[in-house]
Amino acid sequence: MWGMDVPGALSTALRRGTLEFCVLALLEQGEQYGVELVRHLGAERTLTTSEGTLYPLLARLRRQGWVETTWRESPSGPPRRYYALTPTGHSALHHFRAEWTAFRDTVDRIVGTGRK
Repeated sequence: MWGMDVPGALSTALRRGTLEFCVLALLEQGEQYGVELVRHLGAERTLTTSEGTLYPLLARLRRQGWVETTWRESPSGPPRRYYALTPTGHSALHHFRAEWTAFRDTVDRIVGTGRK
């Protein structure tokens, strides 16, 4: 199933399933523009992502109504599109946190990584 690169494939699968909620959590702290989000995610080794991955994800979150955008002048360079969490996005993040906690606890218990 995973082929020869188990660590890489597993990492990719886990990131794919959770990255959008990590972006929502970052936006919960306040609005940000795309490059800021890439920088914050890049600071976490397991979440490093590119603009080519992030911008389609942000567009999808916008279509879902989980984020909204505004354009602002930049102190250097062209205007920037800022992303902010909507009330629906807050609800989605809240629901994810509840589901994630139960899921994580179950996996930890089954694979033996839970706290004893």
